[in-house]
Amino acid sequence: MTKSGQARVPSPAEQLRLFEAIKQHRHPEKNTAIMQISFKLGLRVQEIALLEFKEVCQLNPASNAHRSFVLHQVMSLPAAYTKGADALGRSKSKYQRQTVSFKVDEFDRLLRQVEALVKAGSPVDPKDFYPPVKKHKGKSRDLPLVDKALRQALFDYISLRLEKDPSIKPSDPLFVSQKGGPYSPNTLQEHMAMMLRRWAGIEKASSHSGRRLVMTDIIHKQGKPLKVAQKVAGHVNPATTIIYSAPSEEEISEALKNISNR
Repeated sequence: MTKSGQARVPSPAEQLRLFEAIKQHRHPEKNTAIMQISFKLGLRVQEIALLEFKEVCQLNPASNAHRSFVLHQVMSLPAAYTKGADALGRSKSKYQRQTVSFKVDEFDRLLRQVEALVKAGSPVDPKDFYPPVKKHKGKSRDLPLVDKALRQALFDYISLRLEKDPSIKPSDPLFVSQKGGPYSPNTLQEHMAMMLRRWAGIEKASSHSGRRLVMTDIIHKQGKPLKVAQKVAGHVNPATTIIYSAPSEEEISEALKNISNR
């Protein structure tokens, strides 16, 4: 069953409203490209924040202060960009334990160790007994850049960036904040939420809305095998992808609307 509080999947009308609203604010090319990547490729917010020019295009040498480029046909995302990887160290968030779990035999052994320390009069620090943190493994993936609106948004945005700065390198961040530096995942998450909720008025939408949109479209509307959705999402475990196979908001709304009065 779908968890409560999940990001809202924008309807086609809401998506149109979003892109119209983006045109009324500053940096429309950048914001359009960000949201097109989210809605058409389903990237995590961290992955969007970490994108570099080399992932989306081939930069040609500068000629007479003019820099041309060619969009890739396929975006190749490195494993380090995926969930759980602190790629390039841009995320300011620190992991804080909320729960600690042990197997029964491990817990019994831990208690005997604590008992021995107490009897010996030694100080006991709970953190010394925490199990090691399991690190998430990233998973690289290739995503074809086939959507016309996505390609146009990338072309417009990159053209503008290169016009302003022909010296851009392939390893430079694709998206930069108003301060000129790369986005941290947290900052970009807030920025995307602002566009969706405040600018477009899409209730309960978040930076995860585009990802849910892509997954539910592949599974529900297109009826593709779960393996296809798993590959697009970059999930290591297929059990994670299964979450997106829960009934969509559209299906639930249709079911409730069709309940007969008795």
